Parts: sequence; C-alpha cells; structure tokens
Amino acid sequence: MSATRRRLAAASAVASAATLLTLTPSPASAHGSVFGPVSRVSACFAEGPETLKSQVCKDLVADSGTQPLYDWNEVNIANADSKHQQIIPDGKLCSANRQKFRALDWARTDWPATAVASGSYNFNVRITAAHLGTMTMYITKQGFDPTKPLKWSDLDPTPAATYSTPRASDNGYYRFTGTLPARTGRHIVYKVWQRHDSPEAFYGCSDVVFGTASASTGAGTTTGTAPTEAKIEAGASRSTVSHAGHGGDEHAPALASAEARTSGSSSAATVTWAAGAALFAVGALLLGRGRRRAG
Repeated sequence: MSATRRRLAAASAVASAATLLTLTPSPASAHGSVFGPVSRVSACFAEGPETLKSQVCKDLVADSGTQPLYDWNEVNIANADSKHQQIIPDGKLCSANRQKFRALDWARTDWPATAVASGSYNFNVRITAAHLGTMTMYITKQGFDPTKPLKWSDLDPTPAATYSTPRASDNGYYRFTGTLPARTGRHIVYKVWQRHDSPEAFYGCSDVVFGTASASTGAGTTTGTAPTEAKIEAGASRSTVSHAGHGGDEHAPALASAEARTSGSSSAATVTWAAGAALFAVGALLLGRGRRRAG
C-alpha cells in the first residue's frame, strides 16, 4: 500500500468513528416550567393527564388533548428575540400565542393556585436544558380581574424577580429569590425567560392567591402542586418536544433521576468506545507501515 493510500485509510477510520458519534442518539431535551409557584400547565400535568382532578384541567384535555400536558416544558417561541409584546397579543400571554397551548389562556378562576404572601418569595423553575439568559417574573397589578384574559397592561412593570440564568443548574432547577408586592386576592405570576445565546424565549402563567388557601376565589379551585420527579420520568416517553435546532448552547442539567445518570454514562461510554476505535485503527495502520519498512 502506498503512503498516500495509507494516509487515506487512516483518515477514513477517524471519519468513521466521528460518524458513529454523530449518529449516536442523545436524549431529547426541552427547557422548563415554573414549579414554585406552579404554572398552569405543570399543575395539570402533576394531576396526571389521564387522571385529572381539576375541572379546568379536564376541560383543557377535552379541548386540546393530553399532549400539551406531556409537553409541559415547551411553552416557547423560537425566534422571540426579546420582542415579547410585539409578537404575543393581549389575551394570549399564557400560551405564548401557540395554538397547541391555547387553553392556558382561559380566563377562569378555578386554575390550581398557590397560596402566597407579600414579601420575599423563593422561586423554583424546573428546567430540562440550561441556557444563558434572563428570567423575569412579573405579577399582575392590584385590581386585576382574573375573569378577563391577561393583557400586557395587567402586569406590574416592576418585576417581582429578575435572574440571570447560568449554564449550570441546581439539580435540574433554577432557584432564586424575589419580592412579591402587596396584593389581595387572586393574581397571575408571568414568566419571561429570554435566552442570550439564541433568540428563543419561554413563557408561563402561575396562578397565586394572596392569603390562606381558603381565600382562593372560584368554585372548585384546588391547591396547585408541582410534578414529582417520578411523574416527570413516567411522562417523558410521551413528550414530543426537543431543543434541537433552536440554536445556541444547550446544557442539560444534572438530574436527580437514576435514568438521567444512566443516559449520561451511556453517552460517555459511547464516546470513549468510538475514540478508542479510531485510535486503534490508526495505530494498526502505522504499525503495519513500520513492519513493512523494517522488512
């Protein structure tokens, strides 16, 4: 074999290993939803898409099917580019003007709600991919009427919290502290998470009630609870969302689940094997070349 052909063979071996790495499947990842105070879509998902308890969640599934709940972490706009008020019309804030999530815009007072009080509040956002960006939590003004669709003008321009999101997370969560202003009755906390490494942004509505849980208004109102890790894992196979093609850095957070750790180990093992295979192929070619020269 000529030197040129040997070099081409070595390059082919390395390319084959690289192709293997490219074709190795990686877990799909979406981006996140507020768990504290729990968002509308997450509260319904926590009840169980097939075993719902709240009437509003049952009505959501009757209108839109179960998929919006299994895709609880996908209320996004890929090309938002900070133009939130320009591209999301009044009355469509909770769905981010996406038809798939249209039921989230319903102006009803029986959405599962979180009891809160004015003052310091610890926000928890469950993420499934970490992004550099800014997460801003707004709250409706005093006098907000929850029986009417949410408008941009309903939001207090002073955020309840602003958080610079890093590429790392706290075991799958962004946790940060804000301040809830003096309010009474039922309100909405509205999340806007604008990425800095991509024009993509994420949105969400969380229903809150100032005062005790019994102070919530609306017949049939239940206390909102966040999905457990077991619930998230159980529903993962039914999710259709992925961050692929949205651009920018995608950093999957460390998850508490054993399944996530296993997936990470599998990927690492595949990378190690492919790299080893490439090195072995090149080494074998060079060894053969040396032996022929010696002969």
